[in-house]
Amino acid sequence: MGDVMTQPPPAQPQVRPAHEGPGERPTLTFTARRRGKPPRHLADLTTAERAAAAVELGLPAFRADQVSRHYFDHLTRDPQDMTDLPAAARDQIAGTLLPELVTKVRDMQADKGATVKSLWRLFDGAMVESVLMRYADRTTLCVSSQAGCGMACPFCATGQQGLTRNLSTAEIVEQVRLAARASRDGDLAGGPTHLRNVVFMGMGEPMANYKAVIGAVRRMVEPAPAGLGLSARHVTVSTVGLVPAIDKLAKEGIPVTLAVSLHAPDDELRDELIPINSRWKVGELLDAARRYFEATGRRVSIEYALIKDMNDHAWRAQLLADELNARGRGWVHVNPIPLNPTPGSVWTASERDVEAEFVDTLRRAGIPTTVRDTRGSDIDGACGQLAAEVLDPPRAGTKEQEQE
Repeated sequence: MGDVMTQPPPAQPQVRPAHEGPGERPTLTFTARRRGKPPRHLADLTTAERAAAAVELGLPAFRADQVSRHYFDHLTRDPQDMTDLPAAARDQIAGTLLPELVTKVRDMQADKGATVKSLWRLFDGAMVESVLMRYADRTTLCVSSQAGCGMACPFCATGQQGLTRNLSTAEIVEQVRLAARASRDGDLAGGPTHLRNVVFMGMGEPMANYKAVIGAVRRMVEPAPAGLGLSARHVTVSTVGLVPAIDKLAKEGIPVTLAVSLHAPDDELRDELIPINSRWKVGELLDAARRYFEATGRRVSIEYALIKDMNDHAWRAQLLADELNARGRGWVHVNPIPLNPTPGSVWTASERDVEAEFVDTLRRAGIPTTVRDTRGSDIDGACGQLAAEVLDPPRAGTKEQEQE
């Protein structure tokens, strides 16, 4: 390998999607058309609000604690499992405090059953996806925070759908409860396991649904019966770069991991790849990430999808290293991600030797770097692909149908 270039070569080719002409800019969407609210759910409520809800039903306040324990500790919403509640009141309590929020549409398995991707239908017909993944040392859930996404990143399947709506706190938590139950019950290959990690890397931009996401995080980390009792250090909240929300998260006092979906170290390219970069530039974003580290002591993850002939140049790896090192050492970790292309995309994953040079460049600069272990590439692994297939099914005789 020769010397790493620190400047782009002349006339460096860039790739744009076929449907975009020069000068066209995608539209960012932070609010969707108003839709009906999901039913009120136990997970939407604080402990005090749950007690008040029980009293509204004519029950002693302590019944809310019992219902919470069934939901968050025993992972059930079935009234028949709640034998410590009065038999005559079980259906009423469960129906009022634990309404059904998500209905499974389809499961798809990959990695010999160690990865299960689930498509869920919400109360209003909106679709979201979650992915449950078993590794040698952990079980991780990738959870959605919005139906669709308004950030309009052109290489992202969810970004192509636009924003349908935000999820409620309980709709997010319910994805986690169901995954924890599936893990406990042995639905993944290898038998029963314990859900350890939750990453907000499914559909949607978590920071654009801040209130519901932080509410869900609190339910995840609060001990039973208030919540699921996960470690905050095992919860990762990602963002494409909503700088004010990063600073807000830093003040919450919850030491979750922050993941920044960077994908380019220079504004010229990131303006094209990540439309939100038109509001907060790379330098502003990395400064906010550094502030998050200083406030929480939690090392920040930099997510970087490697796209062939687009952002995978060695000189860009060096520029990324320079930008990170300029803000100090030991505060960041880079996760290069082999791109999981979406159908019809002009982009594809980098060649292996190019990926290796990119990683080596970062490591030589002293940046801790780990290539992401991608899962589910044989089941439309990129988030949003399964929902898009159901919402816009392929015509008869297509490859997708033949593989089913």
